[in-house]
Amino acid sequence: MATDDEAGKRHVWGPRTVGALVPGLTRPVFRKRSPAGAQVLADWDTIVGPAIAAITTPRRLSGTTLTLACNGPAAMELQHAASELMARINGHLGRIAVEQLRFVQDRTMPVPRPLPAPPGPPVVLPGVPAGPLHDALAALGQAVARSARRR
Repeated sequence: MATDDEAGKRHVWGPRTVGALVPGLTRPVFRKRSPAGAQVLADWDTIVGPAIAAITTPRRLSGTTLTLACNGPAAMELQHAASELMARINGHLGRIAVEQLRFVQDRTMPVPRPLPAPPGPPVVLPGVPAGPLHDALAALGQAVARSARRR
């Protein structure tokens, strides 16, 4: 008969990747040493979302300072969103574990892509009939309007 501990566990038989085994081995060790740090490292994608997780990596939690690796441009963006990031992290952990973020540069991290410019108002061409010429002139007009807004 299975004990209570064994009843909740499910065994998967057959070959598995090493990456699938590592969290089960390291999580208990990290939790003894730094429970909040281990949880942040393990759940980083869930905490911050895929866009931020793609350009950052948590390195360590020392006291109440979380060190994040990212590239230079991402660090500038993330400094402006630091309070929101800390709120997400602390909300996920259920307590205030992070009070400060420290950014270290890692050139191997991808550069965040800028957001595309929002489309401008449609260009009205009263004397041009609908067709390929109208579409081309409308696209040209929108491109000129976008470049004028950037300046």
